[in-house]
Amino acid sequence: FGIQDYSETVQKAIHRIQTFEQVNAIHQKSKAIGYESISHDLVYGLPKQTLEDVKDTVEKTLLLKPDRISLYSYAHVPWIKGNGQRGYDESDLPQNEEKRALYEYAKARLEAENYLEIGMDHFALPHDPLYKAFQQKNLHRNFMGYTLQNTKLMIGLGMSAISDSWFGFAQNDKSVESYMETIEKGELAIFRGHVLDQTDLIIRQHILDLMCHFETLLEDQLSATIQHDILQQLAEPLKDELITIEGRKITVTPKGIPFVRNICMAFDQDLKTLDQSTPLFSKTI
Repeated sequence: FGIQDYSETVQKAIHRIQTFEQVNAIHQKSKAIGYESISHDLVYGLPKQTLEDVKDTVEKTLLLKPDRISLYSYAHVPWIKGNGQRGYDESDLPQNEEKRALYEYAKARLEAENYLEIGMDHFALPHDPLYKAFQQKNLHRNFMGYTLQNTKLMIGLGMSAISDSWFGFAQNDKSVESYMETIEKGELAIFRGHVLDQTDLIIRQHILDLMCHFETLLEDQLSATIQHDILQQLAEPLKDELITIEGRKITVTPKGIPFVRNICMAFDQDLKTLDQSTPLFSKTI
């Protein structure tokens, strides 16, 4: 369930109105009809969101005790979403230390209630299959998030959906009208994609290992030049004690878990070719 925040002020700002009573009713109904694992999404850094809002939202969430909780950083992407994210002003967004405090509070509170961090932004109770998969290093991540199903083929259906055949990605048209027009012609509504070369595939596995297991082994499959570049990029996280490097093994420290995305960026060779003035999808923190 996409909760985000229970504050009425925040909900109005993001055009997403739902009361705790509504969520409680559907949560209890889900349990009654047999769902064995229920997940709630929470978001920090939302417009007009305060620490008191986060405290209230976390406490209400803990009353329901979902098996899994996602704690996402709000992605402010007006260059992608246009005017859809406009129930507020830029000055309404928590920034820097203020935003960080929202995350630190929520994380500490969840951990105090026996929720365990199993990957980027994700927490689970010890009985949950996702946590067990993390412990057994069977956890996988795809475009939808963390999953027990480690498959190399995922077909995205619908407008803007992304398909993954492991060696390539393809994204469907983002416009409802043009998507439907193409589908009605009996054609695939794909408007862009990327075919991965051998280096891409190796880099992808390293990034998956870091995101799913918080560790990876830098072996000789990559060229000496690329390995040297990766280690140079990791020098600062190493200095900041966000990672440890023992031989060829790179491990994310507990302090470094909130910065896994930044650590993974050291492996991404394509980032170096991007125009630095071009905004990315969202900020990492």
